[in-house]
Amino acid sequence: MQEDRLKLLLEFLEEEPSDPFNRYAVAMEVLKVDAQQSIEHLEILMNEFSDYLPTYYQLAQLYFDKDELEKAAAVYEVGIALAKAQKNQKIEKELEGAYQMLKDEMEEW
Repeated sequence: MQEDRLKLLLEFLEEEPSDPFNRYAVAMEVLKVDAQQSIEHLEILMNEFSDYLPTYYQLAQLYFDKDELEKAAAVYEVGIALAKAQKNQKIEKELEGAYQMLKDEMEEW
């Protein structure tokens, strides 16, 4: 069933590559089996659709999980700035909270 879902999501992405949600959905589905491939999709999203806010939390978290803390911090900072620019206080607070946890983790090292 998971393979069928991924296949369908890939078809949506192929049909409408200009819809950032399609790539985001693929990235989240792929995450279940291959974190690196998910990162690749999210990096494409960040580069091609830099205003697609959900990308930032997920990508930063994946970098964090891989102990790429500097990359995670940079993604959080860009995401926070974007959330402020979009006046999306809910996501801004989520990103700030996650970023603070990352900073706390970095201080412990």
